[in-house]
Amino acid sequence: MSPAGGSRNTKRKVKRMRIVYMGTPEIAATILERLLAEPYEVVLVVTQPDRPKGRGKAMACSPVKELAVSRDIPAFTPEKLRLPENVEVIREADPDMIIVAAFGQILPKSVLDIPKWGCINVHASLLPKYRGAAPIQWSILDGEQETGVTIMYMNEGLDTGDILLQQEVPIAADETGGSLHDKLAIAGAEALVRAIPGILDGSLTPVPQGEMTTPYAKQLTKEMGRLDFSWDAAKLERYIRGLNPWPGTFSFRDGQMLKIWRAEVCVDSVEEAPEPAEKEVLPGTVIAADRDSFTVQTGCGRIRITEVQPEGKRRMSAEEYLRGYRLAEGTVLGAPGEEV
Repeated sequence: MSPAGGSRNTKRKVKRMRIVYMGTPEIAATILERLLAEPYEVVLVVTQPDRPKGRGKAMACSPVKELAVSRDIPAFTPEKLRLPENVEVIREADPDMIIVAAFGQILPKSVLDIPKWGCINVHASLLPKYRGAAPIQWSILDGEQETGVTIMYMNEGLDTGDILLQQEVPIAADETGGSLHDKLAIAGAEALVRAIPGILDGSLTPVPQGEMTTPYAKQLTKEMGRLDFSWDAAKLERYIRGLNPWPGTFSFRDGQMLKIWRAEVCVDSVEEAPEPAEKEVLPGTVIAADRDSFTVQTGCGRIRITEVQPEGKRRMSAEEYLRGYRLAEGTVLGAPGEEV
């Protein structure tokens, strides 16, 4: 893909390149803040409309809009970007480049064709892996040891454009969705500011993506957080980390929701051959309750739970929970509760 009116090898001296920035959540705000430190002019921010948030359902703006307002940058919040009158707002901003990071809407061709230097996307995976809405969390859920960010040209497909630059980020053994989000936000911001000069001087060569090697990273839902103790211990531990902080994982105890925030695999229980009696232990059964944790049988191995949140209460260590909520061995977690 070449910018309209020129080839990749054409050098163009840009004093104050005009950028329209499209993004919505915290990761996009982190990237925008880094971009604003560069010698470019962000002339317009496009983000999702204000939404009800919290228990009181008060209207709240996106992190990107909040940052834009604080920097006196016009913020445009279309419900449907593809409508002709909304496309015209982008056209009137006269951008040299459009930069997109977790915007939340697909850009129509009428928008993709506007900027001279194309539409650039910051995606939180090493494409073609984890195309889709939730690449950060799915890389943990699937047990990947490495992920990263991709800077790419956008086309009419979903995360299918030519790759310009990638940066790898290792996934730590105790990585959560939240901690990996923060790492990738910083990596994405730095990769973007490295990529822009290479786009302008033609030193970055776009590379077509290969075949997708993982399923689409589908949108997260609250129901995904319901733990199934018939899974093996390693999968349960990955879900507890990967869905932290949102939507969070949970089970039920005596009909009350119990959120599970932190846990670890009892390695010996996975490596050892189970005794005949252990085969009869129902997954979800509490087999030990110590001073600072409790251990639960799974479909394969056991998991030690160290941080929880009882229904209607704050997060707390398992030690604190066990002081206030007696948990007898033999208690079974996972009884059906109300739908979330």
